Amino acid sequence: QIWDSVQAFASSVTGTLATQSVLTGVGVGDQSASVFAATTTWILRDGTGMIGRILFAWFQGSNLDYDSKKWRLFADILNDAAIFLELMCQHFKGYVTPILCISSVAKSIVGVAGGATRAALTQHQARSNNMADVSAKDGSQETVVNLAAFLFSLLLLRLVAGNPWLVYTIFIFFTLLHIFANYRAVSCVVMETFNRSRYSVVVRHFLQKGGGIAPVGWVNARESVWIQCGKPFVSINLGVPLSAIAPTSQELLCRMDNIPGGKKTTPAYLLAVMRDSSRHYDINIVLSSES
Repeated sequence: QIWDSVQAFASSVTGTLATQSVLTGVGVGDQSASVFAATTTWILRDGTGMIGRILFAWFQGSNLDYDSKKWRLFADILNDAAIFLELMCQHFKGYVTPILCISSVAKSIVGVAGGATRAALTQHQARSNNMADVSAKDGSQETVVNLAAFLFSLLLLRLVAGNPWLVYTIFIFFTLLHIFANYRAVSCVVMETFNRSRYSVVVRHFLQKGGGIAPVGWVNARESVWIQCGKPFVSINLGVPLSAIAPTSQELLCRMDNIPGGKKTTPAYLLAVMRDSSRHYDINIVLSSES
């Protein structure tokens, strides 16, 4: 909770700096600025954010639960990137609309990923089935931290007014603090359920030590909390069609000959390990109707 409070404070400070830049970019204080143009920019910003929120929830919603720590850290880093884009608005006034639309999409992803993973982590922390109580206290704590950050930001804005280099120096400092505090916060969470990363750590420990289950805290300390790009080294596909392991009838007969009992028995499953040119392995498992 301490690290969570630190990251919330840092994020609020950088967000305030970005708000000042956005208002300058859309023409606040500029007599030549058009109210209609500013309104259109704001509507497009909100609209693209809504579309981004819907699409992200559609494509990644099922992954947010079991990889909650990874997506929580990813959301906060993406939020820092969106704030950086908003800081650029005052320097690229001719491109304020596309900049705000991109940052709005990023922040909409942050909202979905951050909100969903917060719910998953709150459920994990509610040891006495008191999820509502934990959620209310966590929200109150964050509100207090944000209020303190806003009061600090009011003093800070007077200090950095008209000094862009000081603005970016403060932004870099609080952004690095935000990322570090988030990393420490998610690393401190001890989850007691399996996902791909934690299961890999347990299996690796079991094979290296010749038996024995690793402690829960030890496994969580070695779990990767960074989102990895690209396909995983091994994919397990359960319930695939027969064509995934035997494209032809001859190959299917060969596989049936290699199982115990041969063609006289009906196995509960058929398993095949495939490897492609990029050294990625697919473990395809065909289940029988009785499995």
